Amino acid sequence: MNIPVVKYRSIWYLISGTAIAISIVFLLMWGMKQGIEFTGGTLMVVRFEEQPSAVELQGSLSTLEGDFGTAIVQLAGEKDAQIRLKPISEDAHQSIITRFREDYGTVEELRYDSIGPVIGEELRSKSIRGLLIVLFAILVYVAYAFRKVSAPVQSWKYGLVTIFAAFHDILIPLGAFAYLGKFHGVEIGTPFIAALLTILGYSITDTIVVMDRVRENLLKKNAVFSEIVQASVQQTFFRSFNTSMTTLLALFAIFFFGGDTLKEFTLTLIIGISVGTYSSIFIASPLLVTLDRLKGKRK
Repeated sequence: MNIPVVKYRSIWYLISGTAIAISIVFLLMWGMKQGIEFTGGTLMVVRFEEQPSAVELQGSLSTLEGDFGTAIVQLAGEKDAQIRLKPISEDAHQSIITRFREDYGTVEELRYDSIGPVIGEELRSKSIRGLLIVLFAILVYVAYAFRKVSAPVQSWKYGLVTIFAAFHDILIPLGAFAYLGKFHGVEIGTPFIAALLTILGYSITDTIVVMDRVRENLLKKNAVFSEIVQASVQQTFFRSFNTSMTTLLALFAIFFFGGDTLKEFTLTLIIGISVGTYSSIFIASPLLVTLDRLKGKRK
C-alpha cells in the first residue's frame, strides 16, 4: 500500500496545526486542573456501605472544629467519595474518619494524601525543568547521531524536526487534559508528568526509526530528496503502525479493566502514543522535505 505522505503534506500540516491551535486555546482559556501534588492540600477517598449525599458529607464536616468549610466533596461510583481539603494535621484526619463512622456506620479509607504547598511548588518546578532538560538532551543527541548527514538537510535540522514532533506530541495531550479538567474535573499530578516523559521517549524513538531510514537511503540511493523521504516512510510505515497498535491494545485493556488510579496515566499514554505515531509518519519526515524546499527558495 503506497500512501503519498510527502505529496499531501499540506493536509497533514493542516490537521496538526488545527489540533495544536485548539490545544493552545484550551490551555490559555482554562489551564490545567492541578492535583494536590502541585498545589498542596489533602485528598481523602472513603467508601461507605450506603453512599451519603455530598450535602450530607459537607454537613458532617461542618460539625468538626477547624476550617472545613472549603472542603470539596465529590461522589465517585456507588459507594465512594473524594474529599479535598487544605493541608490538615493527623488529628484532624482521624477526627474526620471518626465522625463519618459515627454518622454513616462502616467507613473504609481507600486513600489519604497530604502535601504542603512548598513541596507542591517544588514538584511542579522540577517537573517542568525535567521536561526541558529532556528536550534539550534529545536535540543534542539527534544532531550528533546524524552528524554525517549534511546534505541536502543539515544534521541539526533532523534534531529540530524531532523536537518539533515531540512538542507536537506533548502539546495535544496537554490540551486534551485542559478540556477534561474544565468539564470533567480530571486533575493532573506526578503520574501525568511520568506519562509525558514516557510519550517523549516513545515518540522520539518512533521518529528516529523513520529518520534513520532516510539517512540510510541517502547514503545508498541517488534520487530526489522528496522521493527518498517518501520511500523511507513507506518502508517503516507498517513497523511503526504495528508497534503502536500492540501498545495501544495493552493500554486500552489497562484503561477499561485496571484500577481508577491508573486511568489518568493510561489515558495520557493513549492520547500521546496515538498522536506520536501520526507525527512520526505524517509530520516529521515531510518537514524535512519542506525545510529542503525552503532552503532552495532562499538560494
